[in-house]
This record gives sequence, C-alpha cells and structure tokens, in this order.
Amino acid sequence: MALPILNIIATVPGEVKDTFIVFTAHYDHLGMMGDTTYFPGASDNASGTAMLLYLASYYATNPQHYSMMFIAFAGEEAALMGSEFYVAHPFVPLSNIKFLTNIDIMGDATNGVTVVNATKFPALFTILQQVNEKGKYVPKINSRGPAANSDHYYFTEAGVPSFFRSEEHTSELQSLA
Repeated sequence: MALPILNIIATVPGEVKDTFIVFTAHYDHLGMMGDTTYFPGASDNASGTAMLLYLASYYATNPQHYSMMFIAFAGEEAALMGSEFYVAHPFVPLSNIKFLTNIDIMGDATNGVTVVNATKFPALFTILQQVNEKGKYVPKINSRGPAANSDHYYFTEAGVPSFFRSEEHTSELQSLA
C-alpha cells in the first residue's frame, strides 16, 4: 500500500490575489543507506526547509504585489513524488503561477550558487544576475540547463517558469561529504 503524499502549503495574499510567486523546498531526506552510510538531512534539506519558513515569515509581514505560496514537498528523495503529485493535483491552477523557485541545500554561498533552468529562461536569469550585481549578494551565479534533479522539474515540464537554486559547496563542506 502506497503512503499518502503529505505536501504542506501556505499562502500569503498579495495585491493580486490569483497570481502567485512560489517558493518550494523538500522536507524529506535520505536517512540510512546500508548499514554504514548515514545522511542526517541537515544540509539536504532541513536547510532549504528553514529558508522556506523564513521566507514565509518575511512575506507574511511584508506583503507583495503578487500573492506568495510556500510548498514543503514530501518525497523529493523518492523520485520527486511530492512535486509530481502537486502538479497533477494543483492547489491553484498552474497557469496562475508566475514563477517558482525551488530551494535545496542552503549554505554560505562562498563559492556562489547554481541556477538550474538558467538556459531555459535566459531573460529571467539575466534579471537575476542584474539584481545580484547591484546588491552583491553572492560572488557569482552559475548558469545550468534543465535537469530533472529536484522539485522544480515537474513544474517546468508543465510550463511553469522555474529555477532550482542550489549551493556551490565550500571546500569545507565538500570535505565532509
């Protein structure tokens, strides 16, 4: 018997009630792999879930032009089951999602960040680079093409403009892997 998909969704109304900017993260993790390998989940992806909660708190006290939606997905580590389920059974019509940002593995961005789908949405990636250049938020933003490696994937396949933002690991983090 299959377990139910337990995605968690919250919204913050904006001036435009029926158009959404969406932030997503997954709250599951790998756990044990065999008898000796353990993935505690703090990096992948309690860190992304913590950022998702921070953003929800921020936008709850700072409403925006568009409504904001926050989705914590189950089953990312199990073949993207949570996001696949959402796209098949959306809370709001997918056409009402203006843009989606998927957050996975937060860190200090010492070496920058990578944006999956940057080549698929070059105009939006250029805007992101311009905002970063002006504010100097991270040292660099690397461009990557489409990939089926996280919860943005099914949204992109369904026509929702989506970026998957992931961390470029510092050497200290890499040495822990």
